[in-house]
Amino acid sequence: MTTIPELIHRNAEEFPDKPALTHDGETLTWRETRLSIARIALGLSRLGVGTGDRVAIMMSSRPEHWLTDQAVAHLGALPATVYGTMPSSQVAYVARHSRARVAVLEGADEVARWLPVLDALPDLERVVVLDPAAGVADDERVVRWSDVVTDEVDLAAFEAGWRQITADDPVTLIYTSGTTGEPKGVLLTHRNVIANAEARDAASPAPAHFRSICYLPLAHIAERMVSVYMVIHKAGWVTFCPDPGRLVEVLVRTRPTSFFGVPRIWEKLAAALRARPGASAADVGLDQVQWACSAAAPLPVDVQEYFRSLGVSIVEAWGMTEATGVVTSTSTEDFRVGSVGFPIPGTEIKLLDDGEVLVRGPIVSIGYLQGDGSVVPVTDDDGWMHSGDVGRIDDDGHLYIVDRKKDLIITAGGKNIAPAAVEALLIKHPLVGQALAYGDRRPYVVALVVLDPVAASGWASARGIEFESLDELATHPDVIAEIDRAVALANEDLARVEQVKRYTLLTSEWTADSGELTASLKVKRRVVHDMYAAAIEELYESA
Repeated sequence: MTTIPELIHRNAEEFPDKPALTHDGETLTWRETRLSIARIALGLSRLGVGTGDRVAIMMSSRPEHWLTDQAVAHLGALPATVYGTMPSSQVAYVARHSRARVAVLEGADEVARWLPVLDALPDLERVVVLDPAAGVADDERVVRWSDVVTDEVDLAAFEAGWRQITADDPVTLIYTSGTTGEPKGVLLTHRNVIANAEARDAASPAPAHFRSICYLPLAHIAERMVSVYMVIHKAGWVTFCPDPGRLVEVLVRTRPTSFFGVPRIWEKLAAALRARPGASAADVGLDQVQWACSAAAPLPVDVQEYFRSLGVSIVEAWGMTEATGVVTSTSTEDFRVGSVGFPIPGTEIKLLDDGEVLVRGPIVSIGYLQGDGSVVPVTDDDGWMHSGDVGRIDDDGHLYIVDRKKDLIITAGGKNIAPAAVEALLIKHPLVGQALAYGDRRPYVVALVVLDPVAASGWASARGIEFESLDELATHPDVIAEIDRAVALANEDLARVEQVKRYTLLTSEWTADSGELTASLKVKRRVVHDMYAAAIEELYESA
């Protein structure tokens, strides 16, 4: 099988009655999934979508998003998922840059983000709105989903169309959420995503027809690989959870056999379990998981060890959008604390003299889409992609990621410090939910420490500490003493130049909505630096 449509066709023919997509108690089998894709493809083709066209999709993680994405791909067009948290200015950038011909939106919130910029998007011909309650704006370009997607289907034309697609045709356009600067449009081909799915599965096999949950944005390469391409590759069954706040509820109800989470999700699940004496993996619906994975940032060692004590072995992976998600992976049989494992089959890695990790193989993107429609390769002349991550490889070949090359702190004394290593030690303490180390061109390292609201509340209650707000709790002498201890413990494992000399305790969690995190839950360091510039400066002035 060389294209995604071929795999969907296989699933519909060989596993027609197996469940594929579930949402709000309704399930589509693989036969019904292919039929739904064909209906949506017909509707979009009537709007003029054809080979090479771009379609922007701004919906939560729900079946219509998944199906629209595949309908666009089956037409030989290019789907580009837009993060739902993007403001109108970034929406306009992505729509203009991709030259989107059609946009498919979920409801009123998404429409409100697009309406202010519609007149600045000359290439955009139609905006399709899923939710009938959202209404249709007084603009002839805006149409209802129900007027576009009907029960009518032309299977003969549908089948003939996707059979013209080749392995080297683009299957998706992903805009990196970006911790700094404008997002880049990464082009991934059918060959890229199938190679990654096959190699990742060979490195750490997921069960056939696995059950999983889609709750992160589908613009996130990891969620896209796990909930779209891996599901298609293994003929799996994905349940959609558009509201991440209901994740535990959905986990408990569905008992997935496969589960992916970024480190912050695993940290929150661990904090919730630790706050309940005698809790087990079943309390958060993870008792049937056979394949568990964490990626996007280092998973704190204590979280890894805690879940292992509950019988859940979390595979750690490292990669990036430009490499279709996963480059290296650990396995349950060959686990080494702090390592992100070995390259997946068919992929090569090597280190430059400064430690930067380079990647080569069939998973590497064909390039970055430019505003004029051209494509700039992501590789050098020898086919190596420069990751921007600094790593080391031990004598047995295990890769360890030290930090982002551009995030390295260079102190006033000229010492190089990896902030992620400092932060990983700080968040080992259960009361520390998030942390950011700072010290570039400064005489020493300081930190912003965010109190974990769930863990802190449970910790205080167990000690009979009464409080009316998290802000009040953060000023309690016992809490301050415990955070002092957390910093001291972290410093024990750091070289003198790396040690945190002073810190500020914060009570407001950093989120994508409040702006400190990207949509894929990575810290926007420059944003945090700017937001807390006065607090950081005070840490140096008061010394």
